[in-house]
Amino acid sequence: MKEIILLKEGEIALKGLNRATFEDILVKNVRYRLKDLGKFKYTRAQSTIYVRPEEDTCDMDEAVERIKSIFGVAAFSRAAIVEKDFEDIKAKAVEYVAEELENARTFKVEAKRSDKSFPMKTPEITRELGGYLLSKFHHLKVDVHNPDVVVMVEIRDFAAYVYAKRYQGAGGLPVGSGGKAMLLLSGGIDSPVAGYMMAKRGLKISAIHFISPPYTSDRAKQKVEELCELLTPYCGDIQFYCVPFTKIQEEIREHCPEEFFTIIMRRLMMKIAQKICAKNKFQALITGESVGQVASQTLHALATTDAVCEIPVLRPLIGMDKTEIIAIANQIGTFETSIQPYEDCCTVFTPKHPKTRPQLKFVELAESKFDFEPLLDEAVENTTMEVKRMELY
Repeated sequence: MKEIILLKEGEIALKGLNRATFEDILVKNVRYRLKDLGKFKYTRAQSTIYVRPEEDTCDMDEAVERIKSIFGVAAFSRAAIVEKDFEDIKAKAVEYVAEELENARTFKVEAKRSDKSFPMKTPEITRELGGYLLSKFHHLKVDVHNPDVVVMVEIRDFAAYVYAKRYQGAGGLPVGSGGKAMLLLSGGIDSPVAGYMMAKRGLKISAIHFISPPYTSDRAKQKVEELCELLTPYCGDIQFYCVPFTKIQEEIREHCPEEFFTIIMRRLMMKIAQKICAKNKFQALITGESVGQVASQTLHALATTDAVCEIPVLRPLIGMDKTEIIAIANQIGTFETSIQPYEDCCTVFTPKHPKTRPQLKFVELAESKFDFEPLLDEAVENTTMEVKRMELY
């Protein structure tokens, strides 16, 4: 029996004159994710993208699994392709949804008749097909309110489609439709979640990480690289920038008041990240900050950090508590890696009593005691970059 995957667009359908652009990007992303699974044909119509295998060897099971993590897909179904003839619909429905119905106690039939030339109207389709299925599966009962299985029939322009499974998509907008941004990726729980959430809004994500050997270990860096790789099923390939930060942190310790260590470190990180963004035409920075979570994330501290920023700083977790963030980290598979006990450079030279309400003028005065610019340029010059690629296998 010939099959197809029907992708429902969701939010993209509201994009008006720009809709075709979003659809093009979504099709490109889906095509890339499925490219090693066989040859597929992609067609767009009626807020749906049709993914039809053109070879018997196409791996449909794996295609379904990969589509679950593609942003821009609101929902999708793996369906049987049938003729727009009710006798064929009945025969194919019995065969195609047999496994689901044999393991269910209750069911109902729903229909969508986009092709108004089809001779039967929607209530007639649901009534007649429901009766036919009851005649074939005697243990079933109809439950229109809370059925175990919903058998769906869609009468569309190209053909009719029958299915009983509807999968939840990742939602959001296609990666690459909203521009490019740089994620400040630490080894903690928050920043991977922040990257995931902004990729869901269509941003193409790159990541930057700061290392301070010998104060931070190679294993700490490997942990962050693993987090980056765990994001690729959602974000696609990620450029991973690694910045040597030891000299800068040592000069902060040497020349700046201890209470300002963290806030000055954050400001200098932002300056370095912006220099790399300018070189690569990234349009924003992304952080995992949440109001009040630590001393550097109070409103005063955030304002002091933002004072050095010339491009937008996106903070998708800003109003979330830790429980909410951890739930998403578990959902996307980054939590267990994030809690591995390898410290990043943010924990180096942490002050005993950091300022929670820093004033910009005093921070700038403390920062001016040493000329950090040559060290910032040196850090940028010595930054390494490698691409973390999404595994296709």
